[in-house]
Amino acid sequence: MVRTIEANIRLVFLLGITALSAALPAPSSAQDSYPTRLIKIVVPFPGGTTADQIPRLVAEKLSARWGQSVIIENRPGATGNIGANIVAKAEPDGHTLLSSAPPPLVVNQSLYSNLAFDPDAFAPISLMAVVPNVLIGRKDLPANTLSELIALSKSKPGQFTSGTTGPGGTPRLSMEMLQIASGMKLRDIPYRGGTAPVLVDVLGGRIDTMFINISDALAHIRSGAVKAIGVGTEKRVAQLPDVPAIAESFPGYYATTWYAMMAPPKTPPQIVAKLSAAVVDILKTTDVGTKLQTQSMIVTATPAAETAKFLKEETERWRGVIKAAGLKGE
Repeated sequence: MVRTIEANIRLVFLLGITALSAALPAPSSAQDSYPTRLIKIVVPFPGGTTADQIPRLVAEKLSARWGQSVIIENRPGATGNIGANIVAKAEPDGHTLLSSAPPPLVVNQSLYSNLAFDPDAFAPISLMAVVPNVLIGRKDLPANTLSELIALSKSKPGQFTSGTTGPGGTPRLSMEMLQIASGMKLRDIPYRGGTAPVLVDVLGGRIDTMFINISDALAHIRSGAVKAIGVGTEKRVAQLPDVPAIAESFPGYYATTWYAMMAPPKTPPQIVAKLSAAVVDILKTTDVGTKLQTQSMIVTATPAAETAKFLKEETERWRGVIKAAGLKGE
């Protein structure tokens, strides 16, 4: 009888311990404790560019928010493929990220048949900012409007030029899209080293036209050193209210440069969600958004799912242009 009572007491005790254990919160997972060490954001383009400046602003705020160092590592080369491949092969724990312009994420897969990584496998964190592309011409170009430029190029085929940064850059793709839509044909002059040397030659009158980020050309447009012919956004932009959107002449035309934050393939959804929420909040609630706006950028701050949708649309857009223009990677 005594043993039976003791056995019942032990059973009640064990059941109580089990119930208490079930009620206690589960131990924190790796995602809950993220980040646990330095975060590295790889930028697959040179330092000092817009592609480099945007993630640096975000990195500073992330570091302050989480109490962990967040650094930028520039790994340029192969139109962004080198840096993107580094992140694609990194440990998917959220401590190595990619901040990139369009080429390695939505363009290069249509230009190169042997990419070492799958652009579609990256985990989107946020589309951070969009920069309108603007079509500019040398100041003495005998055309002031898009319709005049089209007529001019058709009247003298092959005589007028367009400076670009190679087949994977948005300047070339923007021009190819316009030429497909309008039927005009400008002679392509490819440059290395980004848009800066192209702009120098447009300013010097050695190149007739080019597409460029509005932030890089605005001062020259306002001073009259170059003329603005059209912008690549769906509507006119506040900085150049008198310059028509190209879409006013060719509905559906859309060509911008944008910058997105991505995580390596197979990064846990909880970590992606935490990163996305932080980056979006930084862009919306801190001075980062204001700084970007003063540089003629459109702050987007889209969450992960919306970013993924945008990237898919951009991939299809540029795939069609690349195929129609017969472009190949160099």
